[in-house]
Amino acid sequence: MNEHTSKNFDLELENLRTRVLQMGGLVEQQVRKAMTGLTEGDLPLLEAVIRDDNRVNQLEIELDAACNQVIAKRQPTAIDLRMIITVLKSTSDLERIGDKARKIARLGTVLHTQNAASIPDVELSHISDLSLRMLRGSLDAFARLDVTTAAEVLRLDETVNTEYHALVRQLITYMMEDPRTITHSLDIMGIAKAIERVGDHTKNIAEYVIYMVNGQNVRHSTPSEIAQKIARG
Repeated sequence: MNEHTSKNFDLELENLRTRVLQMGGLVEQQVRKAMTGLTEGDLPLLEAVIRDDNRVNQLEIELDAACNQVIAKRQPTAIDLRMIITVLKSTSDLERIGDKARKIARLGTVLHTQNAASIPDVELSHISDLSLRMLRGSLDAFARLDVTTAAEVLRLDETVNTEYHALVRQLITYMMEDPRTITHSLDIMGIAKAIERVGDHTKNIAEYVIYMVNGQNVRHSTPSEIAQKIARG
C-alpha cells in the first residue's frame, strides 16, 4: 500500500469512527429525552423520540454500507479489520438502544394518558442514570481506544442488573397488594426492562472496544477475568 493510499485508508477509518460516535450521541440523546418525557409527562417530547427513531435506523444502514465498501476496497487486516468489525457490531447495538428509547417513549405515552391513580410509585431515575453512564463510558472508550474505561463499563452492568431485579420485586409486590395496579405495573416493568437492555447493549460495545484494541474476546468473562486479560495485554 503506497503512502497516498495509506493516508486515504486512515481517513476512511477515522470517518467510520466519527460516524459511530455521532450515532452514539444521537442514541444517548434519544434515551435521555425518553426518560425526561417519562418523568415530566411531556407527551410531545415522547412523540419526538418515537419519530426520531427513523434517524437512528438510517444511520445504521449507512454505516453498514460504508463498512462493507471499505472491506471490499481495502481488504483490511489485523487491527484495522478489528476496528471495522467493531464499528459494524457497535452500530447494531446502538440501533437496538435506539429501539429501547422508542419503547420507553411508547410506554411512557401510555402511562401518561391513563388513570394516574393506579400507577405504582417506583424510582426509575437511578437505573436509567447508570445505564446512560455506561453508554457514555463505552462511547468514550471507543473514542480513546481505552480498555480501562471499557472494563469499568462492564463492572457497572452488574449494578444495573441488580437494580432491575429489585424494581421487578417491588412491582410484583404492588400487583399482589393492589390488583388495580397490574396493567400499569407491567408497563413500568417493560420500561425497566428496556433500560436494563440499554445496559446490556452498552456492555456489548465495551466488549467490542477491548476486542478492537487488544484482540481479546472477553464475552462470557467475569469482570475480574477481564481485568486480568487486560493486564496481560
